[in-house]
Amino acid sequence: MTDYPDIIYPLLAGFLLDLLIGDPHWLPHPIRWFGWLISKGETLLNKGDRRRWKGAFLTIALVLFVFFVLWFGLMLLPEKSIVFYVIASILVFFGLANRSLIYESLLVIRRLKQEGIEAGRKQLSRIVGRDTSNLNEQQIRTAVLETLAENLSDGVIAPLFYFAIGGVPGMFAYKMVNTLDSMIGYKNDRYREFGFFAARLDDVLNFIPARLTAFLMVLVTLRRRGFSYLFKFGNQHSSPNAGYPEAALSGILNCRFGGPNIYHGKLVKKPFIGLNFRILSDSDVYKSCGINMAVALLSVFLICVFFMYNFRIL
Repeated sequence: MTDYPDIIYPLLAGFLLDLLIGDPHWLPHPIRWFGWLISKGETLLNKGDRRRWKGAFLTIALVLFVFFVLWFGLMLLPEKSIVFYVIASILVFFGLANRSLIYESLLVIRRLKQEGIEAGRKQLSRIVGRDTSNLNEQQIRTAVLETLAENLSDGVIAPLFYFAIGGVPGMFAYKMVNTLDSMIGYKNDRYREFGFFAARLDDVLNFIPARLTAFLMVLVTLRRRGFSYLFKFGNQHSSPNAGYPEAALSGILNCRFGGPNIYHGKLVKKPFIGLNFRILSDSDVYKSCGINMAVALLSVFLICVFFMYNFRIL
């Protein structure tokens, strides 16, 4: 039977690894393998009739494949062995993206400050889906802050949430769904039908983590305006989930997000989140990075406490 060390030691070690080294590009990251599988499946199935059913089949098959491969693989390892703890810790490390999110966000600001707006736009294009070619400095900082808030949920809190529910297999089943959504969950001619199920499943799986992320952001900052913004603006985003962390951060920083942007050559008119249209500064980004780190640390602490209580350690 799985006990406290089997859960907590890999969690703490993996989280610490993410804090120390982030996501080095030379490492063979499992998400790249996920992307290869999705690409092969999409090429094979996304044609002809019944594309929605084919997309649903691919999504379910890949999610179950990842879950059971990891579940059986970890079950085969010797219990309470160094090999088990090392492999599980590395997998948790691969499942988190907190340091890389913060690093890439700060790199945009550094390039903007040191090399000018063109360099800032180019660096920003690495982490957002919108067209960055004509963004001004205010829009660049807005995009960075929105990305920090949204990806805190997708890249950190949601993986931790599903780790707490289903261990490493649960974490990576979620990561597969999230990768599917990022690759085929678009509302264009190619993916509207084929990626429908993947996009809806991603919405369902992120429903609780997105709201939990927003609540924790308000909790670590003790900003009442952030809490009120959750109810006022959380459901204004086109996504059923992304608006909640963005609304919380908007209230915390007393600023405004959203508005029209160009995605894949098309103008998308997003509603505004927040009321105070003020000039954003580098310090706003630094503060948001601190919030991200505090929320991630608090989440790990809460998971530890939950399992301590569950295993009657407390």
